[in-house]
Amino acid sequence: MTALLYVLGVVVFIIGVAVSIALHEVGHMYPAKKFGVKVTQYFVGFGKTVWSVRRGETEYGLKAIPLGGFVKLVGMLPPAKDALPGTVRPSNTGMFTQMISDARNAEYEFVEPGDRDRLFYRKAWWKKLIIMSGGPIVNIVIAIFLFGALFIGIGVNEPTTTIRSVSDCAIADAEAGRTCTSTDPVTPASAAGLEPGDTIESFNGVKVNEWDDLTALIRDNGTQQATIVINRDGQTITKTTNTSVLARTSLTDPTQVEDVGFLGVSPTAERQRQSPLYVGQIMGEYTKSTIGVIVHLPQRMVAVTKAAFGGEREADGPMSVVGASRVAGEMVSEDGTTWVDRASSILGLLAALNLFLALFNFIPLLPLDGGHIAGALWEAVRRGWSRLRGLPDPGYVDVARMLPVAYGVGSLLILMSVILIYADLVNPVKLT
Repeated sequence: MTALLYVLGVVVFIIGVAVSIALHEVGHMYPAKKFGVKVTQYFVGFGKTVWSVRRGETEYGLKAIPLGGFVKLVGMLPPAKDALPGTVRPSNTGMFTQMISDARNAEYEFVEPGDRDRLFYRKAWWKKLIIMSGGPIVNIVIAIFLFGALFIGIGVNEPTTTIRSVSDCAIADAEAGRTCTSTDPVTPASAAGLEPGDTIESFNGVKVNEWDDLTALIRDNGTQQATIVINRDGQTITKTTNTSVLARTSLTDPTQVEDVGFLGVSPTAERQRQSPLYVGQIMGEYTKSTIGVIVHLPQRMVAVTKAAFGGEREADGPMSVVGASRVAGEMVSEDGTTWVDRASSILGLLAALNLFLALFNFIPLLPLDGGHIAGALWEAVRRGWSRLRGLPDPGYVDVARMLPVAYGVGSLLILMSVILIYADLVNPVKLT
């Protein structure tokens, strides 16, 4: 049964990734068609074509390697200023010059008479901006929808003031996980006779409704006396004890340890549906943390490379789709997991993935969407400045000049993908 659940988690996650990629490409294709751009291909995946069908001038299909997708927008690169569309200048010298010329020539393979005004580069800058932003924006919308389904529809496990378990002895966080010994002190909760199922109603006369409030009161109490009012099976009972002091992880800085008041109880958790405002807050937090991940991705890749060849794999390090699929399988097949928890895990993972894809694609470098977005914005600035100064129109931005950078970035992305996939196969991230 566990193996079947694992496979189910992997399959569902892969399908979710494929759908996300497909919708990302729709985000480019739909506005492109609306603005009259000629679209000849729409594919999910790379490599050999598995299936395709032609509808009008566009071929739709699936490729063998489901690690991305593409939409062929005709005329992404403008022709050379001194050459007719579809021709190569005979005076090309140098590898990069020839590379750019070949790319221009290939760009006009599908151009037919009458397509001049349907070429992508000839569209207004704001149309190009909408077309190239469409894909990442769709991923953001997907992330919002999935986070909404998770937090508003299913809810979040929130700790309550009802006790789930009572610790027999006081063990510092640094030694968490070991069994109690005869030298370990008895916890104040155990000494006071608190039991699982008890609901703490007040602490030293302060009424508590949330676990975080109770935690703060306990931590601030030090070794002082504590009067605890509980509800046990409908009866109100008062317990008195003295909290102890124990080394615990700081709530404000997880890297620090501090001596705080300690009682020795853990809370039960209940699913509580959240508001749209909560979804917005989570999106903001995830966006901030994801940007941090992207900024530090090069140095994190160094750690992944070391892990691929025998080093220790970071639990919070970057993963490929292969690694994320394994995590999805482990989440779904974990013992004692309910179907609601399984659905929540997949939704959360896919939502986070879509947000990452969106923000990563906004990086202003070719061949990412952000490179074309930057080109459209630069065209708007350059043409607008020329109009203000009464200068001649500088024309369209020639993104072909950035092709050497695009090939370099593309090669780097391929290398990163290979390293990540290899690391996820030989030394995967494991859930704890």
